[in-house]
Amino acid sequence: MQFLILGKGKTGSLVAEVARERGHAVRALDVNENLHAAALTTSNLSGVDAVIDFTAPEAAVENISAVLAAGGRIVVGTTGWYAHLDEMRQLARERGALLYGTNFSMGVQKLFRLTADLAKLEGYNFSITETHHTSKLDAPSGTAITLREIIQSVRPGTEVPITSHRIGDAKGEHVVTASSEVDTLEVRHGAHSRRGFALGAVRAAEWVAGKSGVWEFREIFDKL
Repeated sequence: MQFLILGKGKTGSLVAEVARERGHAVRALDVNENLHAAALTTSNLSGVDAVIDFTAPEAAVENISAVLAAGGRIVVGTTGWYAHLDEMRQLARERGALLYGTNFSMGVQKLFRLTADLAKLEGYNFSITETHHTSKLDAPSGTAITLREIIQSVRPGTEVPITSHRIGDAKGEHVVTASSEVDTLEVRHGAHSRRGFALGAVRAAEWVAGKSGVWEFREIFDKL
């Protein structure tokens, strides 16, 4: 397959590396090569099976809009742009395909499911702690917000505080804590590298190629 990677940062570069390892043809653009999505024209996207975005929140919205306008397919690993989610989902329903997620790690997907089970406990207070590298722009992380939403979907109206830390080159850690008067339970995911995120994003791009519609990664990861 032919993939276009948007973003040459740490994760974007690793996505390109993993895609090549899996036998795909890869082209990558950094921010300066794609200012305001100028490079995402119909002609430039011809032959591209999927675009994979690991850029910044403001760039992601422009990139999604441009790819969908051209009838293309885009996998978005960037977070922090979800204020525009309804608009982008509507665009994808009209044309092209959008697959987005707050975290493409398979391990984190299991964390989401374990958190849903943990939230069923009676008599507990829930909290979330997340740690990322200092260059991560959004806080709390999209993954932490998803974890809170999962708990609140089981327990509507529950307050779930999130504590965010930005330390060095931390790869990413999320801890969900359930505390009661008698005990404390924790569910934790700590990434050893960014490869798990990159592999999930590439597998998502392989899955979405040739499809039309809109999906959140949690909806389809069992199909990978």
